[in-house]
Amino acid sequence: MVQNNPGTWEAIEEDVMVEDQLGSLAELIVYNDDVNTFDWVIESLMDICRHSFEQAEQLSLIVHFKGKAIVKTDSFNILRPMKDALCDRGLSAVIESIKV
Repeated sequence: MVQNNPGTWEAIEEDVMVEDQLGSLAELIVYNDDVNTFDWVIESLMDICRHSFEQAEQLSLIVHFKGKAIVKTDSFNILRPMKDALCDRGLSAVIESIKV
């Protein structure tokens, strides 16, 4: 899960924080990398996002082949601890606002 430009991701999260105050939803996105194994990504998605094994496995394949995947949609306040926990495990994750 290679992090190309962390400054941009921080700016996106700041935008989400403002929009969250208005009640909008956001997406937790995980990016592909050449470091983490499928098993580790699956385990992390199951532990942190509470996905089933099958759902976590499918998301890990999407991340691998598409370069990223939306792994959860909710309010910013719910997604922020999940993003932090995924990043603590070495995955590259960001929160983006949903454009309505």
